[in-house]
Amino acid sequence: VQLQASGGGSVQAGGSLRLSCAASGISFDEYVMKWYRQAPGKQRELVASISSSGFIRYEDSVKGRNTISRDNAKNTVYLQMYSLKPEDTGVYFCNAVNKWDGRNFWGQGTQVTVSS
Repeated sequence: VQLQASGGGSVQAGGSLRLSCAASGISFDEYVMKWYRQAPGKQRELVASISSSGFIRYEDSVKGRNTISRDNAKNTVYLQMYSLKPEDTGVYFCNAVNKWDGRNFWGQGTQVTVSS
């Protein structure tokens, strides 16, 4: 199983980034896909999730500024981030959770740095 996250980078406040996470080795449509963020010195926190049927949830601080989506044909989940703030800085990880048995897998993370 491999979750390959990409798309991170350094941007100024107000900028945008699009993260991608390509999954292999799993039946993608059986998994809830999630994005987590880990800021320096803080615990990893859930940012957004999307079920195989498209049910979406966002953490309050990113509502209206992030859009999560998935392409089941490409086994890929995306996180489009707008109006980025310095507090969005951190390593972003994608996570796959099987909807039937709860097995979960993590990607390697991609760094997002937002400067003021």
